Amino acid sequence: MMYQRHIRLLLLFLFASLLSRATAQQIDLSKAQIFVNTTDKNLTLRSVEVLQQEVEKRSGIKLLISKKLPKAGNVIIISAEKDIDKLPQNYRTALAALAPTNAEGLKIWSDKKSNSVIVAGKDTRGILYGVGRLLRSMEISTGNLTLPDNLVLSTSPRYPMRGHQLGYRPKTNAYDAFPIERFDQYIRDLALFGANTIEIVPPRTDDDATSKHMKVPPAQMIVEQSRICKSYGLDVSIWYPNMGKDYVNADSIKKELQERELVFASLPKLNSVFVPAGDPGELEPDVLFAWLEKEAGVLQKYHPNAKIWVSPQVFRPTQKWFDSFFEHANKEYPWFGGVVFGPWVKIPVYKIRELLKPNIPIRHYPDITHNYSSQYPVPHWDLAYAMTLGRESINPRPFDEKAIHNALDQFGIGSVSYSEGTNDDVNKFVWSDQDWNPETPVMETLRDYSRLFFGPKYTETGAQGLVALERNWKGELITNDGVETTFMQWQTLEKDAPKKLLQNPRFQMALIRAYFDNYTRRRLIYETELERSAREILESAPKTGSATAIAKARETLERAWKQQILPDYQQKCQDLADSLFKSIGAQLTMKKHGAMSGRGNFIDLINMPLNDSPWFLDQLARIEKLTSETEKISEINQMLRRTDPGPGGFYDHFGDAESWYRVVPGVGLEKDPGSLESPRIGFGVGLVGEEWVDEIQATGFKGQITPRSWMKQAKTLYDQPLKIKYDNLDPKATYRIKISYTGRFRSRMKMTTDDDLTIHDFIQTGHQPTFEFNVPKQANADGSITFIWNCGEGERGSQVTEIWLIKQ
Repeated sequence: MMYQRHIRLLLLFLFASLLSRATAQQIDLSKAQIFVNTTDKNLTLRSVEVLQQEVEKRSGIKLLISKKLPKAGNVIIISAEKDIDKLPQNYRTALAALAPTNAEGLKIWSDKKSNSVIVAGKDTRGILYGVGRLLRSMEISTGNLTLPDNLVLSTSPRYPMRGHQLGYRPKTNAYDAFPIERFDQYIRDLALFGANTIEIVPPRTDDDATSKHMKVPPAQMIVEQSRICKSYGLDVSIWYPNMGKDYVNADSIKKELQERELVFASLPKLNSVFVPAGDPGELEPDVLFAWLEKEAGVLQKYHPNAKIWVSPQVFRPTQKWFDSFFEHANKEYPWFGGVVFGPWVKIPVYKIRELLKPNIPIRHYPDITHNYSSQYPVPHWDLAYAMTLGRESINPRPFDEKAIHNALDQFGIGSVSYSEGTNDDVNKFVWSDQDWNPETPVMETLRDYSRLFFGPKYTETGAQGLVALERNWKGELITNDGVETTFMQWQTLEKDAPKKLLQNPRFQMALIRAYFDNYTRRRLIYETELERSAREILESAPKTGSATAIAKARETLERAWKQQILPDYQQKCQDLADSLFKSIGAQLTMKKHGAMSGRGNFIDLINMPLNDSPWFLDQLARIEKLTSETEKISEINQMLRRTDPGPGGFYDHFGDAESWYRVVPGVGLEKDPGSLESPRIGFGVGLVGEEWVDEIQATGFKGQITPRSWMKQAKTLYDQPLKIKYDNLDPKATYRIKISYTGRFRSRMKMTTDDDLTIHDFIQTGHQPTFEFNVPKQANADGSITFIWNCGEGERGSQVTEIWLIKQ
């Protein structure tokens, strides 16, 4: 019944969409010519070529250029605003009636009477962006080229910096496989949505020197990327970390400067250099700024107007470090461009704005590419997704991106996003549109995206399908029935799509997520039921005997991989992954596609266990080795009741929505999407001696198998206190608290109460998971306690996974 209802609604929606298109008034431009109303070729650069090529590849129609304005109309006019006085009166009058534009702005006016449209740019970029808006508004298909006859637009960008980092290095999930031509097309696509800056990376970073995917050496590719940007009139930035071992020794500095000279001299265009203060290459501010002054000398030798931007991005900063950094930043060095606010910057951007002189700009460096352990993680992401899709999967988050952007945009001059590949493709276009105008509705961007990249027939269905993929990630996966609906929507699109669309990488990226999400949910339901059955079998151990119960429970849990469900879904994901690797170099597996661990290889994780079977099976193997049946039954009982706090007690797992209400919210994600002043969810158990563990799995500490709950916890960043409140306690009772500290930070933490009582002083976490302490009786004299955790100065943050509050 649910499926039939869905199909009826989908057909009704498609009918309404088709009816709307049929009744809309359109201008037919399939036989139109292009008239360029300027003799200055520097003004148009490649804009006319872009219009011709993008129309022809989608429709087969070659728009010819007319040397004179056709009197009969049927023309697309490309003009600079300064040249519109050369046009007939009707065009001059129409454009004059529109709101004035600023730098990079554009005006578009369509006229049904003459079957014409004019695109007028304020300047060179305005013309390119005008062509982009025209292409985004057109309905282009084989033999057809139409435009709404009421298209009237005058718009200028809100922010002067709008761009994305496209780093040609092995660590990315696709860029290192891009040939020069694909970079050209991708940069063009981004420019059509208003991007004006592309950030590249140098040949030497915190990465391997090369990869087997690279078509040309990195030193050659960054020259090509710079050249491509110059040909479109876009700005070029380079992210250049300090990878040297010594920036004080004269010989070391000389070597570093020689490298910079080779890179800077090779680039046809370079407008700015972005140097992170850390991650990698942490330096003390005095050393950092002294070095940057020397670097600036080399930079401006080849690019006289280029500036150096710096982020206060360090993993374990102290107040002394920040005081020194901002003292330097405010000295207004002539080579200093401004401050970058990005991942792992401890200070909220509004505070950075207060610490800087008003004339020193801030540039946003938003992480739009990662799902967790990142600047803007998916809020309360389900653990099943985190384990399988991982940190860097295909991740359209259009409404999240707008919310993040609009919470902080007023503190900067725009942004250049942090991206590690094509997985965040949708997010790039949303972010560019928001940098252009933060009032732009997300659906407007998605409809333009679908119309231009999927085709006019899929304007609405494609846009709604992308929104549905974002909704898949909201709430608890096991109860999210919308995942099935999203899957059916994309299956219907897949069945009706022509071959060309089925081979479209952007369509395939959405389709693989629809299959993957639904497969993961169905598997979660299946494996959850298997665990429930295994628990029931083990509960009967006192009657059946431990050996029988353990054998049957093990057989039940092992069905998850011995009797796998939906093999056709798995195969579909594998096939799409192969196709994406072939078309755009997307590396979704390590062995087959050469991906790096934790860098988008989510197909490798498609069958990651989603229940507690790894821990159960490990515990059962341990229990089997015991010699006493009584002891075996006792251990089974303790295993099954691991979370039991006893009568009158409380148990909470802070990765679960059911316990999150106890976590004191702080500022809240609406104003603080990076949770610098609010708690967030963390993932991973943590391993002794390892700073970073790529995959979230039931292995932690010294390599032992851990309970599933230890993979997800509540945490705060840096010195922000983590507060968890308990009320409705027995004011006359005495309590003992048992705590699990897991997570990748392994900070030194201190635990107190809101009454300034110390539960424990600073202890080093990460070496053992669980601690127990007495709670001072006076702490709950009023029936309420707020527990507070703080970490030591320079630590990454506080993390709490589980609490047992045990009544004595």
